[in-house]
Amino acid sequence: MITVNEGSVKIQVPDFSRVSSKAPVFYNPDMEFNRDVSVLALQVFQRMVDRAIKVADTFAGSGIRAIRYLKEVNGVAEAWANDINPLAVECIERNSRMNSVSPLVSREDAGVFLRSNQGVFDFIDVDPFGTPAPFMDSAAAAIRNRSMIGVTATDTSGLCGTYVKPCLRKYSSRPLKTEYCHEIGVRILAGFTAMNLARYRKGSEFLLSHSTRHYMRLYVMVRRGARRADESLKNIGFILHCFSCLFHGHVNGFTPINMKCPSCGRELDVAGPLWVGDIQDAGFIGSMIEEAENKKLNQKEKVLRLLQTCIKEAGMPPGFYDVHELCSSMGVSAPPIDSVMDHLRGDGFRVSRTHFKPTGIKTDADLGAVKDAIKGSLI
Repeated sequence: MITVNEGSVKIQVPDFSRVSSKAPVFYNPDMEFNRDVSVLALQVFQRMVDRAIKVADTFAGSGIRAIRYLKEVNGVAEAWANDINPLAVECIERNSRMNSVSPLVSREDAGVFLRSNQGVFDFIDVDPFGTPAPFMDSAAAAIRNRSMIGVTATDTSGLCGTYVKPCLRKYSSRPLKTEYCHEIGVRILAGFTAMNLARYRKGSEFLLSHSTRHYMRLYVMVRRGARRADESLKNIGFILHCFSCLFHGHVNGFTPINMKCPSCGRELDVAGPLWVGDIQDAGFIGSMIEEAENKKLNQKEKVLRLLQTCIKEAGMPPGFYDVHELCSSMGVSAPPIDSVMDHLRGDGFRVSRTHFKPTGIKTDADLGAVKDAIKGSLI
């Protein structure tokens, strides 16, 4: 066993020299960043709803999430730590005693655990090793009104289009391997989450979404009501992409129209169905940035860099342009990205960087205007 310090807690876990789902008790040190962001998101959510909250970690492993929520988030009345592994349950209980907290420990299959506690939780954390798809129906059924779900997916090869068939099987959506494939993957996960919630007459509002290293993560505000569910489904649609000229766009609705590229006339490829609405909420993320100043986080600087980029993405349309990819297709050297952005702003367009890719820009400008901005930056 080794001792790990994370946030304001200290736990003991088996040596994690090799992260594996077959480990005696699962603990992933690379997910400390994920947990740091989760602590901030949960605190802001608790202040939004202004009540004592009950939270559930459905795949608790070492118990680190539930323990951190109890220690670091004000207003958490109960934290459940569930894991089907009996060794994990022992580890959770030992680590809880080390930190003088008392999460409610459960040893159940995640789906059974959620189904047997419907309407109990204000926040459900679904963070499995792999895809969350088999558990999202249970999470959608269990979550109460005015609540939040945190969803993590580590099966990024399918969501990003490297392997199409697994994505179709798990998420009933077609991915595309484009320069913005990680955003497409996040939007597939968001659409899948929203459609599961809508089945139980619950609407979705995405507060923060990010793709970091080997995983994707969503924070979803849930409100009950058939009308809210119907409004959410209006944000389901498809992303359209041209592999010839790199045009991209999107359409709303469940039936995509066979379309030709408005730029070069080639047939467009389609990704979806997926979420084409907002995936970042500027107000929520701004509150997270403020909250970070009050928290002890080992990875605070990295967390703040992510949040400061995500807040700029709020309100931007789906997809982005990779300036280097566009310059390559145009046969020109890539100018400074800031110069391209300045030209677009000068022409009256909105533009921002994106956390999905350092060479990408989000903008409401069309492909022609972006190419003109690149040419103008070369003069």
